[in-house]
Parts: sequence; structure tokens; C-alpha cells
Amino acid sequence: MGRLFLFVFIIVVMQRLVELVVASRNEKWIRSKGAIEIGASHYKWMVLMHTAFFISLLIEVLVFDRPLSPFWYVLFIVFLLMQVLRVWCLSSLGKFWNTKILILPGANVQKKGPYRWIRHPNYVIVTTELIILPLLFSAYFTVGLFFVLNIWMLSVRIPAEERALREFTNYNEVF
Repeated sequence: MGRLFLFVFIIVVMQRLVELVVASRNEKWIRSKGAIEIGASHYKWMVLMHTAFFISLLIEVLVFDRPLSPFWYVLFIVFLLMQVLRVWCLSSLGKFWNTKILILPGANVQKKGPYRWIRHPNYVIVTTELIILPLLFSAYFTVGLFFVLNIWMLSVRIPAEERALREFTNYNEVF
């Protein structure tokens, strides 16, 4: 089981690192167009939370020798579905996708892909991943702690993003 966990863990961490590279490239592009950053004060806490999530998951599963969930196949299918949806979200926003709240004043809000039906699908996906990944490996402490921390983070982040989009884009017209 340890090898399966390490395989999944390394793949997910590598995926996140690739996303940070994409976010950095997108940030340079959008800032060159005049974007402003909103919520910089909470961003460092979000990064810390996500980093701590992976550390907690690694320690709980390996040190405490957590077993694979008896429902692993269902959880793994949901996890794989979230990966497909994650790529769909990122590709739908294109250069506008970022881990930071970067708003281009006067820009038209992107309303394609999953954004046609839900305002913040990527947050739904991330929340689902923060639940599914630890449950897959019976890491109950990690799922409980980071479920609460993620709710707190999103209670700060989503309102900040919504305010910025309403103030600087055509968000009110689109939604």
C-alpha cells in the first residue's frame, strides 16, 4: 500500500508544481496587461495550508501506516474525475487562470467550460480533492483538519474574488 500511496502522492505533487509554473507564466502575462492583485494578504496562508496538507497526508499515511480505504475504487474514480475537471477548468480560463486573484480591469469574465454552470468550479474541485485524497488512504485526521481549514480559507477568498470581479470586470452582467 505504501508504494501505491507514494505513487499517487508524487503524481499529485508534481501536478501541483506544474500548475505553479503555469500560474507564474500566466501571472507575468496578465500583469503585463495591467492586472491588479487582490487578496495578497491571505495568499501566503493559502499556500501554507496546501503545503501543510501534503505534509500532514504524507506523515499520517506513512508514519501511522494507514490502510487503503475499503471503498478505494469509488474514491479513486472520483479523484480521477476531479483531475479531468481540474484540467477543464484551467484550460477554460486559459491565460486568465491563476492561483492568485489577479484581475484585469475592464476584462470580460470567462464563462466557458464548467464556468457556464458554476461560478467557482475549481474551488469545488480542490475541496473535493482535499476530502477524497486523504479518505482514499484512511487519513482521517488530515481530512478533518483540512476540511475545516479549507472552509475558513474559502470564506475569505471567494468573497474577495467576487468583490474584485464585480468592481473591475463585467461580472455583474455575466452572472
